[in-house]
Amino acid sequence: MASVRAGELRHRVTIERNAYAQDAITGEMVAAWQTFAVVWAQIIPLSGRDFVASAAEQSEVRARIVIRATVNVKAGMRIVYRGLHYAILAVLPDMDSGKEHLSLMVSEGVSP
Repeated sequence: MASVRAGELRHRVTIERNAYAQDAITGEMVAAWQTFAVVWAQIIPLSGRDFVASAAEQSEVRARIVIRATVNVKAGMRIVYRGLHYAILAVLPDMDSGKEHLSLMVSEGVSP
């Protein structure tokens, strides 16, 4: 993929990471998503499918989200955009320098 022009990064997305916090009442350590970064991105839908699993109809959407390579994003984090949660499955640097942008391969709808 060639360099990404600023005009192509038109979606404001939130990158979240899973962190643990102590419950004030019980003292239990509970997992919770917290904001890691808010960045401009390009969202490119790749595929969608409907299927039946465990006697329940489900759907899954796969996409590529391109961001500038300014934050240390890792697989296992997630993207939030317009109330939808996209699990980050893979983080790929750009093919030219590896430092300009990141392609995030994501899935929405079914837990990976």
